[in-house]
This record gives sequence, structure tokens and C-alpha cells, in this order.
Amino acid sequence: MAPSTAEVDTAERVDAVVLGAGVAGLYQLHQLREEGLTVRAFDAAGDVGGTWYWNRYPGARFDSEAYIYQYLFDESLYKDWSWTEKFPGQPEIERWLHYVADRLDLRKDITFDTRITSAHYDEERRRWTVRTDRGHVLDTQFFVSCAGMLSAPLTNQFADQDSFAGQLVYTSSYPAEGVDVVGKRVGVVGIGATGIQVIQTIAPTVGHLTVFARTPQYTLPMRNPAFGPAEQEAYKARFGELRSTIPHTFTGFEYDFQHVWEECTPEQRQDILEEIYQDGSLKLWLASFGEIFFSEEVSEEVSEFVRAKMRARLEDPHLIDVLVPTDYGFGTHRVPLENGYLEVYRQDNVDLIGVRDNPIARFRPEGVELSDGTVVELDVVILATGFDAGTGSLSRIDVRGRDGRSLSAEWSRDIRTTMGLAKHGFPNLLTTATPLAPSAALCNMTTCLQQQTEWITGAIRSLRAEGKTTIEPTAEGEDAWVTHHDETANATIVTKTDSWYLGSNVPGKPRRLLSYIGGVGTYRQRCEEEAAMGYPSFVRS
Repeated sequence: MAPSTAEVDTAERVDAVVLGAGVAGLYQLHQLREEGLTVRAFDAAGDVGGTWYWNRYPGARFDSEAYIYQYLFDESLYKDWSWTEKFPGQPEIERWLHYVADRLDLRKDITFDTRITSAHYDEERRRWTVRTDRGHVLDTQFFVSCAGMLSAPLTNQFADQDSFAGQLVYTSSYPAEGVDVVGKRVGVVGIGATGIQVIQTIAPTVGHLTVFARTPQYTLPMRNPAFGPAEQEAYKARFGELRSTIPHTFTGFEYDFQHVWEECTPEQRQDILEEIYQDGSLKLWLASFGEIFFSEEVSEEVSEFVRAKMRARLEDPHLIDVLVPTDYGFGTHRVPLENGYLEVYRQDNVDLIGVRDNPIARFRPEGVELSDGTVVELDVVILATGFDAGTGSLSRIDVRGRDGRSLSAEWSRDIRTTMGLAKHGFPNLLTTATPLAPSAALCNMTTCLQQQTEWITGAIRSLRAEGKTTIEPTAEGEDAWVTHHDETANATIVTKTDSWYLGSNVPGKPRRLLSYIGGVGTYRQRCEEEAAMGYPSFVRS
């Protein structure tokens, strides 16, 4: 609805409203303030952190190396924080984000425990009216979304969930005080990256664990050494190197593809795979052979290498049948790192139920009923059932652009953006971690979010310097980006696999690869060229 004159007169007037106070939101707020804008940020959470505020489930931790999951714009900010291990857990990550917020004095411009419920663009005034669930009304020139790629959890996916008499929790909103699982009958639904972390962490303490597994995952063992003063000094000494290289690699990690399949003998390929596998990181996925994303033959050979590693650890035919993928290639789904996860299933107090052919039918007061009528009695159920990725966070807000067009309605028909940074028909709506930009699927998120927020800041700076007030993608510019995105995606085998990468986990969601797969460095270059040429894909007035 359009704001009334009285509402406009009483609204808080700012230059920019930022949605979210996670990695992107904190940096975006800092940058816009440095440009001299008046900015207000809002977050539904009770403090800063974004995904690292909400995901407090047992075992939550980085799968990017800590020393690259950092802001690189300020050397002292980087070096004055010391990580205690290579892949830290959620509590340490949350403390780091508190450190950033306090160091940059960001909290004074953030309103917590508050959801933005609507954002409507007024064409006549060229401004947005933003409303919250706590009654705030803001009149702003720019509406910047830093809501996150994976921040809209899928809930209520099973019949009669409310009838369960035990405790039911989602990993995406796990209680800060934790859940008592000691000695109890616990069920975990979902074996993606999150489910794996939960399962391996709680298995030693529960009375009995039942895992409901649908889609098997290729997993890689994590090597997570502690960082003492020597290790901390060593990675901090690499700051200049990391800042100059990470933004230009294929995935925004410190490593990049270094080998060409056809140039190696079969023996050399196996030696390379084995050496990288022992690294205990995502390097096998993101820095072995780039051909795994393009060649069915290469994909199958690398996939079989990982399958063999998993089979050797599982041993049991039933476990192998349920947990080892055979119908898609390694790396076309998100690849989880784990620590003793596969061995959990060999414990006497752990049951594995494959629900691909015998899905969960409903919840009952005593537990979970499967389609064949089997009832599994449980005290606690932990749901690791995923997210409406990319579009979900903004689609759950009433965002309306020119002519009252609804962003949610448009994305329900066709998921389109311009470089993942803006949307035709929605002037001065600028976005991070939205579809068609590099994001969580194939990018170290801090690398990508820093670049996207910096581009947004540069676009606003340029607009203000030229005395203009609005920026909006042209229809032709958006068409060109969507075409390029799809051509790039369809040249890979990733688009042949059903996963959240393509929105396949959300019934009725339009199918399109949600993340740009042309490479982080390539994407950065194209964004820089767009700005250098005066934003030809946009109308600025």
C-alpha cells in the first residue's frame, strides 16, 4: 500500500535501510556510513551474526578455513582477531562477529528482534517505505537486502507435526540454551551438511539415535588442527597474499584448480586425488580437476574415488546402499566435511532408515510414522530439512516495486536478477546473496559478500556524485545477464542434478541454478567492467 501523507511526514527518514546484520549486513552498514549516508539496519535476531546467530545446533562450524572467512578491507581488523583452530565452531564464530560489530561501532544503528514486513516503492517520490513488525515506518532512498542465501528455513513439511508429544526443534533456529539429548531417543531428519554435523556430535551422548536419510551425500573427512601462537602468526603474515589472490580464484577460497585431467596419466590422477583427499578440506571439490563440473567421464571417476573411500569406512551393505550416492556426481551437490560421521552408523545405539522409498508419512504423539506404517518412538526430533535458498528471504517480505509489482510473485514465475545485485522493476533495491550471483553453493561466502557489498557501495557513490537519485536494471540488461547465467550453467553437469542449488527442494519453485557458476574471479571482473563503463545495464536518473 502507498504511504499516506501523514505516514510520510511521521516516518523516520534515512538514506538507506539494510536488511540483516550478518557478514554482509555488518560490512554494508559500515561502508554506507563511511560514505556519509544515514543508515538503519534491522535483524530478526537478538544480536549480530546472521546465520551464525541462528545456527546454534550441536556441531555447527566453518567448512571454509577460518583465515579466509574474514573481512579483508582492514588489515588491523584481520590481524587483531586470532582463531583457535582451522575450522572453528559456532560459538567462536559468533564471538568474532561481535568483535567486528564492536570494533566498528555498528550496534548503534542496528535494531534487533525486529522483522521487516514490507517495503513499497513510491514512484512519484522515488523512495521506499519500509515497515517492521514492531511498528517502525521508514522513508528511505535505498533498500539494501543482506538477508542471506540460506536464511528462509523450510518448516511444517510433515503432517501432524504439532501432535508430537516430545521436543521438536529445527537446526535453523536451535535454542540458545541447547536441547537435552543425553540418554534420550533422538531422531534426526536430514543428512545434508547440517544434519551430518548434528549426527556426529550428539551420537556419543544420546540413548538411541535414529537417522532418517533421503538423499545420500558425498562426504570428505575434515582435518581440523588447533591454532596456537605460531599458526596464528603464520596465517596473519599471509594477509597481503590472501587479499590479492582470494577474490580472483574460481570459488573465493585460497586454492584454485591446478590440474588438467587430460594432461595426467591414470596413475597421476589417482596420486593427485589421494594427496588432496588427505588435506581434509574442500580442496578435492574446489581445487582438484575443474573438469568434474563439465565432463561426465571425469565426474564419474572422481565420484568413484570418493565412493570407494566411503565404502571402506562403512563396510555394511545396508549403510552403503543408503549413504553412498550413485545417481549424481561428486560436487554437483554441496559437499560436506565431517569428522567421524560415517563411523557413527556402526554404533549399536544408532539406526539408519532410508526414507527415499519409505518416506515419513506423519508425526504421531509418540514419534514418527513411515509410509509402510512403521512407527519410530522418539523423545526428541531434530529437523535439518533445509532452506528456500536464494529467493526465500525476500519472498517472505511484501516487496513491491514500480506499478505495485510484487517481487514474490515475479520470482514465483521466473527467478531473474541482474548479476544478483538488483531487479528490473525495483529501483534502488540492491541485493546480496540473491539468485544469479556467486553464493553459498560455490563460493566462500565472505569473499563473495564483501565484493557484492562493495559494488553496491560503489554504485551508490557514483549515483550521488552525479546528482542522480535512482538506479534500476533495464529489461535488456537483465535479459542479457540471465542469458549469460543460463548459458554458463547449462554448459556444466550441475544443472542435471536435483538439489537446493536449483530450488528442487521447494515444490513448485521455478528451476534455475541459483548461483552463478562462471567463477568468482570472472564475476568480479564483469561487475568491475559494468561500473567502469558507466553501468550500461542500468538506468540511472
